[in-house]
Amino acid sequence: MNLPNKISVCRICLIPLFVFFYMADFIPYGKLVATLVFATACFTDFLDGKIARSRNLVTNLGKFLDTIADKVLVMSGILLVIACPIVPNGGSVVEPIIFPTYVGIVAGIIILARELLISAFRQIAATKNVVLAADIYGKVKAVFQFITLIFYFIYAFIVEEFYYAIAGTANTVLSLVGYVLLAITVIMTIVSGIKYITNNRQVFKDEAK
Repeated sequence: MNLPNKISVCRICLIPLFVFFYMADFIPYGKLVATLVFATACFTDFLDGKIARSRNLVTNLGKFLDTIADKVLVMSGILLVIACPIVPNGGSVVEPIIFPTYVGIVAGIIILARELLISAFRQIAATKNVVLAADIYGKVKAVFQFITLIFYFIYAFIVEEFYYAIAGTANTVLSLVGYVLLAITVIMTIVSGIKYITNNRQVFKDEAK
């Protein structure tokens, strides 16, 4: 197993770690630790790809591990943000980090649907021995997914630990920033999916008999 593949495996191993710290309310500053672990995992996504390309270490195993690691990492983050409500510091009311809740649910469904659609598309291409390269839209989409999730992890940490310090205008501004990042992420998710399929639409052409 080469270095990029080892890095991908490390990223997979970091996923349960950041999930644990995010959900472990009994650990002081657990969500901050989870954010740092998640950010480290995001960094390894760019690191393993850069090393693999620069050293010509691209392998089929690497493509598999990288894809699995990315999808599980992002979907784990989305599920945590949607499904794990928070309790503001000094308060007793459990609240979703994305309010109203259906906004996060709809965004999560769109992101999941895109990943499943592209995975199915790649399977069809593989049966025809067609190699589909990643494009700039997919990379931008991934960047915004990481940035948005990191923002919401930090926001959840701030609300749980320092809510009264940001109550009012500051909290409103942070919420708006979250909505904007989430909206951009969803738009890029849709656009990247459409561009990926339209740019490789030859995959759908039936072979001449």
